[in-house]
Amino acid sequence: MEAQQILSRFCPKPSSLLLPSHKKLHTLPCVGPKNLGIQRLGCSYTEGKKKRVFCVRRTIEEEAAEVKVGATMPARRKKLAVFVSGGGSNFKSIHEASLKGLLHGDVLVLVTNKHDCGGAEYARNNGIPVVLFPKVKDGSDGLSPSELVDTLRSFQVDFILLAGFLKLIPVELIRAYEKSILNIHPSLLPAFGGKGYYGLKVHKAVIASGARYSGPTIHFVDEHYDTGRILAQRAVPVLANDTAEELASRVLKEEHRLYVEVVEALCEERIVWREDGVPLIRSKDNPNEFC
Repeated sequence: MEAQQILSRFCPKPSSLLLPSHKKLHTLPCVGPKNLGIQRLGCSYTEGKKKRVFCVRRTIEEEAAEVKVGATMPARRKKLAVFVSGGGSNFKSIHEASLKGLLHGDVLVLVTNKHDCGGAEYARNNGIPVVLFPKVKDGSDGLSPSELVDTLRSFQVDFILLAGFLKLIPVELIRAYEKSILNIHPSLLPAFGGKGYYGLKVHKAVIASGARYSGPTIHFVDEHYDTGRILAQRAVPVLANDTAEELASRVLKEEHRLYVEVVEALCEERIVWREDGVPLIRSKDNPNEFC
């Protein structure tokens, strides 16, 4: 009863307003008190010589049901750029997942600092353009940071995925793609990260430290090595007699799984930011849960 009385102050009675016939169909949104379960009120009218206004009352439950339905609808396919310096196994797993329909996105361009690396060869064999960055010293090959930004914009790239790219990302690119650049690192950051920690060097350091667990970390990229906000991690046990190669192999398998899962969430717009700046992944099955 109280809700009805309050509603009457927001919207007129069905018979109280008449609109000229030349007016077009429209909706007038207004917001009601949420503590009464009233989420939104809308005024619209039916066709006729005179168009009569009436009120549409929608509850919080109805709004929630609509949001839930909307959340299942696929977003626009995202356009991805991948950066590599070596074999590009993570790049390959992401590209293959896209081809299989597991991702709502497509790899449109590969960026590398080594034009003859395995990742670049795979890209060429699959019809993906290869861009050289940074510019080679004393040479004409390669792009400058501003040229790289322009090139990625020409491809209308939404997100940048670093997959074993060993060069520091320039400030120009970070500013142009704020909160849109991800990197994967083969240890549980913030441990064993930073300049010089890559490849087997990471796994040797983990084993030497006596750590019982390692594993991949995916984080957003800032202006320094491996210091951006952590988005996802996966723990891998370090066995008593592990070699760096054995540990690297187990971590790499988890890298391939984890990166595809994160890119899937990225393409489906399931990354949300907590008030304190921590990124979270919204569950695909339950939008009220986070990974």
